Amino acid sequence: MKTEIAFWDTSALVPLCCSQSGSTVRTRALLRRFGQPVIWWGTAVEIHSALSRLHEEETISDRELINSIKRWEAIESISREITPTEQVKRLARSLPGQYRIRSLDAFQLAAALAWCQEQPRRRPFICLDERLAQAAELAGFNVYPQ
Repeated sequence: MKTEIAFWDTSALVPLCCSQSGSTVRTRALLRRFGQPVIWWGTAVEIHSALSRLHEEETISDRELINSIKRWEAIESISREITPTEQVKRLARSLPGQYRIRSLDAFQLAAALAWCQEQPRRRPFICLDERLAQAAELAGFNVYPQ
């Protein structure tokens, strides 16, 4: 069986690293289906930032933080990273005005567009962030979960 490839937003990766009510079950099912994540070059920083924040807020324990980082490292090792090429930067500059998204979301969407040579053709885009999901859908991606 061929593993499907999808672009993964950080919002959908965090629940794979640490348990988050409702989101973890959905994203694990999506990882089984779309087992080859495509990510943008800033995802690792965003993941570590999110996990640190959850730890500081005492949402996750010391042990859970360590285990969450290990889970992220396992996911990162199978991921394809889109680097900040001139194409990505050019795309990212235009996206906030076009889709009313913030800068980091623009980089995510620009990386996804670069991944598919700017032809989304309903390719899978996995995202739990409502504003970015809406922009990705308008750009032509098939957004999960639905």
